[in-house]
Amino acid sequence: MTSKQQANWSPYNNNGGMCVAIARSNYCVIAADMRLSTGYSILTRDYSKLHKLADKSILASSRFQADIKALQKHLSTKHLIYQHQHNKQMSYPGCVFTYDAVGSYERVGYSSQGSGSTLITPVLDNQLKSPSPLLIPRGTFVTPLSETEAVDLVKDVFTSAPERDIYTGDRVEITIVNAARIRQEYAELRKE
Repeated sequence: MTSKQQANWSPYNNNGGMCVAIARSNYCVIAADMRLSTGYSILTRDYSKLHKLADKSILASSRFQADIKALQKHLSTKHLIYQHQHNKQMSYPGCVFTYDAVGSYERVGYSSQGSGSTLITPVLDNQLKSPSPLLIPRGTFVTPLSETEAVDLVKDVFTSAPERDIYTGDRVEITIVNAARIRQEYAELRKE
């Protein structure tokens, strides 16, 4: 390796993709595309970015998969410890938590993360009637949509994102969690 190649080397690899979650008090819709890529190469078109932590707790993550796998392992261990100490599973009905690389997290009504999120966050803001996060006091983020409408909105944003984001595509995996059950749906996306 030349010194120039060494200077440009990075262990970080953005594997692309996008995930979206929308919650109301009685449901949560979590979705992610199934394309895993690196640079301009598609590694697989059938990779789940959703990880079940508990019966009704799903972690959706995109981008650098090595970090995500480490986070999944860490949170699964934390959940197991919680389960043994409290004799129950962790559960937060109808909510979405976002997190960042330094460990900060926040409870929100909806979120979009990943390579296509800058394209669809304004659509979610508009459709979910979100107040500006700069307002004081901060508004609530309760979605006005029914569960069926939220699933349809998720399908719509995942259909439009691959038009401009090459890292999002192939298929979207949608998990719907409500008081009665947890179910999965899939929808085909652009495969280019």
